Amino acid sequence: MNQIINIDLNKHIDQSEDSKNKYTIPSKKHSHKKILNIQFFLSILAILIITSVFTYYKISLNHEEDFSNLLINNYSITKLYSANTNDGTTNATHLEPNSIIGIIEIPVLNISYPIFNELTDELLKTSPCRFYGDFPSTNSNNFNLCIAGHNYDNDKFFSKIKDLTIDDKIYIYDTSDNQYIYSVIKNYEVKSDDLSPVYDTLTSSFELTLVTCNNFNGNRMIIKAKIEDG
Repeated sequence: MNQIINIDLNKHIDQSEDSKNKYTIPSKKHSHKKILNIQFFLSILAILIITSVFTYYKISLNHEEDFSNLLINNYSITKLYSANTNDGTTNATHLEPNSIIGIIEIPVLNISYPIFNELTDELLKTSPCRFYGDFPSTNSNNFNLCIAGHNYDNDKFFSKIKDLTIDDKIYIYDTSDNQYIYSVIKNYEVKSDDLSPVYDTLTSSFELTLVTCNNFNGNRMIIKAKIEDG
């Protein structure tokens, strides 16, 4: 009899354990599935946020370039807002920071942008900015005209000036319809705190210096060009 009772008791215990397992295993599966669902939801949310930020960035960048192109298309009108000296040449020192002092064209890169008179973060988002030097026509002692532009790592603004090679042509036009043709003589990089490209000239003639950022190493990419004679 005791043996029978023990057998029945063991069966009852085994059945109880089986019942626990039946309820426990589904509970773990349900918890694991819930975690996967949360992870999936968070992944989708992260993708949507990244996509939205990238889309906003692209729209904003296109908007800035559209505005820059609008300035180019209305260049004849913007000349009216530029102060001129008595000899008909543009004097950048007498202009407001957001005045358009000319146009820069680099045919080999297929870019053409207006040039703002001074360098500010907001103006730089729209178009290249002069931050040092003057046009040769101003009879200034600052022989080195320095222009900065953004690098967006695409084909906009100064993103591709690193591709310029020796003797590539850069055209500058002022608001008095003077044209200045420069030939590239050097393409190099400097540390971000190195100001030598601004104050040092490589020739005894008028020079043009283009500056943009290298977004990979934090350096400044420099293009040096000299004016062509005649």
